[in-house]
Amino acid sequence: MLIQILKSKLHRLRITETNLNYIGSISIDEDLMDASNLIEGEKVQVVNNNNGERLETYVIKGKRGSGMVCLNGAAARKGQPGDIIIVISYALMDFEEAKQFKPTVVFF
Repeated sequence: MLIQILKSKLHRLRITETNLNYIGSISIDEDLMDASNLIEGEKVQVVNNNNGERLETYVIKGKRGSGMVCLNGAAARKGQPGDIIIVISYALMDFEEAKQFKPTVVFF
């Protein structure tokens, strides 16, 4: 049996910009991606603490060291710069493997 569990989380991250006229996704500073064990193209859930919006999208690499967290395309309508968000990814694992797995969580 496979179950879905928390894999990675960027907790209380701030949106730095939005770009409505870009192909959808969320751009995240590559350093933040590395710290949270996220890869480009990975599906994530984005939860906006300021307005309660939730969305699913995928990660695009942002400029390393920039601190960039940018909602792109339609996602840009779900938040604004300064909003606090949580970026979450999940993984499918065998039940026994999942019991031993430790997610990567980065707090801001």
